[in-house]
Amino acid sequence: MNNHVSVEISRRQSFAGGQEFGDAGGYERLDGWATVLVDPSAPAQAGIVDLDKAAVNPDGLVECATQICILRPVDAALGNRRMFFDYGNRGNKRALQYFNDAPASNEPVGAAHAGNGYLFRRGYTVVWGAWQGDLLSGGGRMTMCLPVAGSPDNPVTGPLRTEFIATGHGQTTFPLSGWISTRSHPTVSRDTSQARLTRRRYPDDERQEIATDAWSFARVESGLGMDFQGAESAIVASDTHIHMPGGFEAGWIYELVYTGRDPLVMALGHLVVRDLTSFLKYDRTTNNPLAEHTIEKAYCFGRSQTGRCIRDAIYRGFNSDAAGRKVFDGVLNHVAGAGRMWLNHRFANAVVPAGQQYEDHDNISDSFPFAYAESTDHVTGVTDAICKRPDTDPLIFHSQTGTEYWQRRGSLAHTDSRGADLPPPANVRFYFWSSAQHVGDPNQGSPKRGICQNLNNVVQTSMLFRAMLDNLDRWCTDGAPPPDSRHPRRADNTLVTIEEWHRQFPSIPGHAVPREPNRLPLYDYGPQTADGVLTVLPPALRDAEGYTVLVPAVDADGNDIAGVRVPMVQAPLATYTGWNLRARPFGEGAMHEFTGSMVPFGETDSVCRATGDPRASIEARYGDASGYATAIEKAARGLIEVGLMLEEDLERTLEMARNWGAPWHDVRM
Repeated sequence: MNNHVSVEISRRQSFAGGQEFGDAGGYERLDGWATVLVDPSAPAQAGIVDLDKAAVNPDGLVECATQICILRPVDAALGNRRMFFDYGNRGNKRALQYFNDAPASNEPVGAAHAGNGYLFRRGYTVVWGAWQGDLLSGGGRMTMCLPVAGSPDNPVTGPLRTEFIATGHGQTTFPLSGWISTRSHPTVSRDTSQARLTRRRYPDDERQEIATDAWSFARVESGLGMDFQGAESAIVASDTHIHMPGGFEAGWIYELVYTGRDPLVMALGHLVVRDLTSFLKYDRTTNNPLAEHTIEKAYCFGRSQTGRCIRDAIYRGFNSDAAGRKVFDGVLNHVAGAGRMWLNHRFANAVVPAGQQYEDHDNISDSFPFAYAESTDHVTGVTDAICKRPDTDPLIFHSQTGTEYWQRRGSLAHTDSRGADLPPPANVRFYFWSSAQHVGDPNQGSPKRGICQNLNNVVQTSMLFRAMLDNLDRWCTDGAPPPDSRHPRRADNTLVTIEEWHRQFPSIPGHAVPREPNRLPLYDYGPQTADGVLTVLPPALRDAEGYTVLVPAVDADGNDIAGVRVPMVQAPLATYTGWNLRARPFGEGAMHEFTGSMVPFGETDSVCRATGDPRASIEARYGDASGYATAIEKAARGLIEVGLMLEEDLERTLEMARNWGAPWHDVRM
């Protein structure tokens, strides 16, 4: 039998105070739950790890459910018959923030949450549905209910590894998942001698053992005491927390290996999104809240974690529903790098970031196949591709920033495993957002350093999201080809080795540069068994030539040459990079998470002479603020002409350039 989907709407309210959005009119918000009943024996879900160990109802079906939130036109006839599904990043609603320049919010209901109104003026029905089963409720996050593998009488147990990095001094307690928002796998035993806790300064350093009596499986509870004792705290034994009375030293990598129990059947997240989207798109019964909206095309958006999730869903065939129909017609996949989401293994922790150079380095998120196109892995000899089902594979826009090349092995998404150019298949376009960083908040204020050596990257890129969606819709609807891919290539020397990059990048006084991009060591790669333990590669493979990770070539300013250069990069006031380095004592010299850098130019020639800065001064480039604004306008019009920016974004871009682009830049001429 096919899986059964039912939807229950628990709340309906007006959106944006009844504001009308052009021809689409007003919008309303619906909230509720979708329940999916899964036949564990059906071919459509074959291969889901531990599905056979989930409890079933009297009909032999596995039950799971997801929160849903829908913003739809009040008058169904005024919508554009397109559904825009936002894969919520760690349960957070992101689409309005990036496409509408709205403030980040998990409770979008007021006029401010509509931002510039882009998605609504286009008539899209915006849908959020949870896919990540290990999230805890709170903060408005989208959550779901997934079954546990095993039973109280016959629990599933196995080894787990998790990391903790304190970002400040005095932290004594972590949940075993490493994240407050995320369910932890309980330990089988609170006896610390049955587990191993180590620490190391850098990922490749030797692990230092921590004595078993220096920590415990426990948590801290705090509150107001009795009899005027003031604030009190207590140490409480816990199966899901680690406590170190002496505190975790900031910046060090702590690793816990222990035996856990009760994993969720996490890959059901792929299935729930597939079946919910298929239901909303194809079902015409009154149970479907979008039946009257007659959805003709379904698009999805994912960034970073959710982009990896989408790539994995496509690879595993989840863009084909149980009836063999295409689920998503088009995909906007942003900053996923070369990774996929490891949902389909036991003890998956979906919230953990993909393995960076310093943080969670050993997290298995990047494994062959890295590319959409077919290629052969020179290490294992396996030939494979993410896109291998032409009847149901969607049209895909894969966009990434400089950060993905440095931290997320982004070059492997469009090269073979040895670094040779690999042309994308006909259904894929690659767009490199030059000199941008992983997170491009359209409402970012003045740049900060945090625990990094440089100011964070301030390049504004939200105009590219809007142009991409318009282009994707025309491609899916009319077959109109979108702009050609724009990304660095070996063939034109815009994709280079780290040695070549070091020769290109300017020597800016007082500023360090990365030693190398985040490599993919062979011990990081390999198939995983059902219990989630990394398979050790045989010596012949361990000694083989590793995967080639390349980075974008840069110009004399240190800005990336290839790709889509937004106006701020075409007319720069600084060197903008996709990397930033950790400061002392927080892992000094290693790249920090997904943070980019901004290194401002000197305002005048005299400043550059005094500081020894080899880059041209702002004064020499533009003369004054008017000259800068003129350069920005020229760059913007060039992007509009080739279809990479919308006409409506011209005035917004010019407004951002006023007063030298303050508050992102502090230029004093």
